[in-house]
Amino acid sequence: MAAAAGAATRPALVVGALVAALMMLCAEAVWLDLPPTGTKCVSEEIQPNVVVVADYMLMYEAHATAHPTVAVKVTSPYGNTVHQKENATVGQFAFTTSEAGNYLACFWLDSAEKGSGVSLNLDWKIGIATKDWDSVAKKEKIEGVELELAKLEAAVESIHHNLLYLKAREAEMREVSEKTNSRVAWFSILSLGVCVVVSALQLWHLQGFFQKKKLI
Repeated sequence: MAAAAGAATRPALVVGALVAALMMLCAEAVWLDLPPTGTKCVSEEIQPNVVVVADYMLMYEAHATAHPTVAVKVTSPYGNTVHQKENATVGQFAFTTSEAGNYLACFWLDSAEKGSGVSLNLDWKIGIATKDWDSVAKKEKIEGVELELAKLEAAVESIHHNLLYLKAREAEMREVSEKTNSRVAWFSILSLGVCVVVSALQLWHLQGFFQKKKLI
C-alpha cells in the first residue's frame, strides 16, 4: 500500500512542478481599481530563491487635472517588508525570495487628491519570466532555435527545482503526519488507561460503600 501511495504521488508532483514552471514562464499583469479609502492587495505563493520583479503605474484617465499618488508595501510570508514606497505614481520593486509562502503587495492612495479612486497597472513577473532574453541573445550571440533551446533549458531547470521543492515539502508533511498520528495513538492509550483506572476506583468505592451499609 505504501509503495502504491508513493507511486501515486509522483505524477502529482510532476504535474505540480510543470504547472508552477509554466506560471513562472509568463508575466502576470493585473489591473487594480484603488478606492478613495482602503487598500487593495495581491498575493503570490512563491518558493525561496526566486527572483521577483514588478512594475506598477497609476492611470489618470478619470483625473484630467488631479494627479493622486499611491503608497505601496510588499511583505514576505513572515511579515518582513521587502519594499515600501510612498507618494509614487510609477515604480518598480525587485527582490529575491528568502522565504517560501505568500508574498503580499498592497496599494493605497496616500495623497489629498483622491477623487473617486484610480486604476493601477501591475506587471508582476517571477522566476525565469524576469529574465531579459533579448539581452541574453545579444550577449551570447544566439538567436532563433538556439534562443528557444536556451529558454527550454531554463524551463527544465525550473521544473527540476520545483520537483525538489515539492519533494521536500512532501517529506515535511509526511513527517508532521506521522508525528501527529503517533501523538494521537499515545493520547488514545492514555485516555483508555485513565478510563480503566477511574472505573476501578469507582468499583472499589462502591464496594466499600455497600459493605459499610451491609448491603453485601
